[in-house]
Amino acid sequence: MKFFILMLLIISAGCSAEQELPTAEIQVGRDTYSVEIARSEEEHQQGLMHRDSLGEYAGMLFVFERDRHLSFWMKNTYIPLSIAYISKAGMVKSIHDMQPESLRPVESEVAVRFALELPQGAFARSGVQPGDKIEGLERFLE
Repeated sequence: MKFFILMLLIISAGCSAEQELPTAEIQVGRDTYSVEIARSEEEHQQGLMHRDSLGEYAGMLFVFERDRHLSFWMKNTYIPLSIAYISKAGMVKSIHDMQPESLRPVESEVAVRFALELPQGAFARSGVQPGDKIEGLERFLE
Protein backbone atom coordinates (compact mmCIF):
# COMPACT_ATOMS: atom_id res chain seq x y z
CA MET A 1 0.00 0.00 0.00
CA LYS A 2 2.82 2.45 0.85
CA PHE A 3 4.46 1.71 -2.51
CA PHE A 4 1.17 2.43 -4.31
CA ILE A 5 0.75 5.79 -2.55
CA LEU A 6 4.38 6.70 -3.26
CA MET A 7 3.89 5.88 -6.96
CA LEU A 8 0.76 8.07 -7.07
CA LEU A 9 2.72 10.96 -5.55
CA ILE A 10 5.55 10.53 -8.07
CA ILE A 11 3.12 10.38 -11.00
CA SER A 12 1.22 13.43 -9.71
CA ALA A 13 4.44 15.41 -9.31
CA GLY A 14 5.25 14.83 -12.97
CA CYS A 15 1.90 16.24 -14.11
CA SER A 16 2.33 19.89 -13.23
CA ALA A 17 0.18 22.42 -15.07
CA GLU A 18 3.21 24.25 -16.40
CA GLN A 19 6.50 22.59 -17.13
CA GLU A 20 9.83 24.34 -16.98
CA LEU A 21 10.86 24.24 -20.62
CA PRO A 22 13.63 26.17 -22.33
CA THR A 23 12.42 29.23 -24.21
CA ALA A 24 13.66 31.02 -27.30
CA GLU A 25 12.77 34.12 -29.26
CA ILE A 26 11.67 33.44 -32.82
CA GLN A 27 10.63 35.76 -35.60
CA VAL A 28 7.19 34.97 -37.01
CA GLY A 29 6.46 37.33 -39.85
CA ARG A 30 6.78 40.88 -38.55
CA ASP A 31 6.61 39.91 -34.85
CA THR A 32 8.90 38.28 -32.29
CA TYR A 33 7.48 35.53 -30.06
CA SER A 34 8.88 33.94 -26.92
CA VAL A 35 8.19 30.23 -27.28
CA GLU A 36 8.73 27.25 -25.07
CA ILE A 37 10.62 24.44 -26.80
CA ALA A 38 9.02 20.98 -26.49
CA ARG A 39 11.31 18.16 -27.66
CA SER A 40 10.51 14.98 -25.72
CA GLU A 41 7.46 12.79 -26.17
CA GLU A 42 6.31 13.76 -22.67
CA GLU A 43 6.67 17.48 -23.48
CA HIS A 44 4.80 16.96 -26.76
CA GLN A 45 1.94 15.24 -24.95
CA GLN A 46 1.68 17.90 -22.22
CA GLY A 47 1.92 20.85 -24.62
CA LEU A 48 -0.10 23.84 -23.42
CA MET A 49 -2.61 21.74 -21.46
CA HIS A 50 -4.04 23.08 -18.20
CA ARG A 51 -3.00 26.68 -18.87
CA ASP A 52 -5.42 29.47 -18.09
CA SER A 53 -3.62 32.09 -20.16
CA LEU A 54 -0.92 32.63 -22.72
CA GLY A 55 0.84 35.88 -23.50
CA GLU A 56 -0.06 37.67 -26.72
CA TYR A 57 3.46 37.02 -28.07
CA ALA A 58 4.05 33.61 -26.47
CA GLY A 59 3.63 30.06 -27.67
CA MET A 60 5.16 26.61 -27.95
CA LEU A 61 7.41 25.14 -30.63
CA PHE A 62 7.20 21.35 -30.94
CA VAL A 63 10.42 19.92 -32.38
CA PHE A 64 10.47 16.39 -33.80
CA GLU A 65 13.49 14.20 -34.56
CA ARG A 66 12.32 13.38 -38.08
CA ASP A 67 9.75 14.55 -40.61
CA ARG A 68 6.35 12.97 -39.99
CA HIS A 69 2.62 13.51 -40.32
CA LEU A 70 1.44 15.19 -37.12
CA SER A 71 -1.90 15.29 -35.37
CA PHE A 72 -2.79 17.62 -32.47
CA TRP A 73 -5.93 18.05 -30.40
CA MET A 74 -7.02 20.38 -27.62
CA LYS A 75 -7.89 18.00 -24.76
CA ASN A 76 -7.50 19.90 -21.46
CA THR A 77 -6.32 22.99 -23.36
CA TYR A 78 -8.36 26.02 -22.36
CA ILE A 79 -6.83 28.69 -24.61
CA PRO A 80 -7.89 29.14 -28.27
CA LEU A 81 -4.81 28.44 -30.38
CA SER A 82 -3.61 28.47 -33.96
CA ILE A 83 -1.14 25.83 -35.07
CA ALA A 84 1.28 25.97 -37.99
CA TYR A 85 2.84 22.83 -39.40
CA ILE A 86 6.35 23.72 -40.60
CA SER A 87 8.90 21.83 -42.72
CA LYS A 88 12.52 21.17 -41.74
CA ALA A 89 13.47 24.10 -44.00
CA GLY A 90 11.15 26.44 -42.05
CA MET A 91 8.38 26.60 -44.67
CA VAL A 92 4.86 26.96 -43.26
CA LYS A 93 2.86 24.15 -44.83
CA SER A 94 -0.52 24.84 -43.18
CA ILE A 95 -2.17 26.86 -40.42
CA HIS A 96 -5.24 25.78 -38.47
CA ASP A 97 -7.35 27.38 -35.73
CA MET A 98 -8.11 25.07 -32.81
CA GLN A 99 -10.95 25.39 -30.32
CA PRO A 100 -10.43 24.94 -26.56
CA GLU A 101 -11.01 21.40 -25.28
CA SER A 102 -11.87 20.03 -28.73
CA LEU A 103 -11.06 16.34 -29.21
CA ARG A 104 -11.09 16.73 -32.99
CA PRO A 105 -7.65 15.87 -34.40
CA VAL A 106 -6.00 18.62 -36.45
CA GLU A 107 -3.65 16.86 -38.84
CA SER A 108 -0.79 17.97 -41.04
CA GLU A 109 -1.39 17.27 -44.71
CA VAL A 110 2.30 16.52 -45.31
CA ALA A 111 5.21 15.27 -43.22
CA VAL A 112 6.76 18.14 -41.24
CA ARG A 113 9.47 18.68 -38.62
CA PHE A 114 7.87 21.39 -36.45
CA ALA A 115 4.50 22.44 -35.05
CA LEU A 116 4.13 25.97 -33.68
CA GLU A 117 1.21 26.87 -31.41
CA LEU A 118 0.43 30.55 -30.87
CA PRO A 119 -2.63 32.42 -29.59
CA GLN A 120 -5.48 32.08 -32.07
CA GLY A 121 -5.14 34.59 -34.89
CA ALA A 122 -1.45 35.34 -34.20
CA PHE A 123 -0.21 34.07 -37.57
CA ALA A 124 -2.66 36.33 -39.43
CA ARG A 125 -1.82 39.29 -37.16
CA SER A 126 1.90 38.75 -37.83
CA GLY A 127 1.32 38.48 -41.59
CA VAL A 128 2.19 34.77 -41.94
CA GLN A 129 0.43 32.34 -44.25
CA PRO A 130 1.20 28.96 -45.81
CA GLY A 131 4.23 29.23 -48.11
CA ASP A 132 6.02 31.76 -45.88
CA LYS A 133 9.28 30.88 -44.15
CA ILE A 134 9.97 31.05 -40.42
CA GLU A 135 13.67 31.89 -40.22
CA GLY A 136 16.06 30.39 -37.70
CA LEU A 137 14.35 27.10 -36.91
CA GLU A 138 17.42 25.15 -38.02
CA ARG A 139 19.03 25.95 -34.64
CA PHE A 140 16.50 23.59 -33.03
CA LEU A 141 17.47 20.60 -35.17
CA GLU A 142 19.71 18.03 -33.56
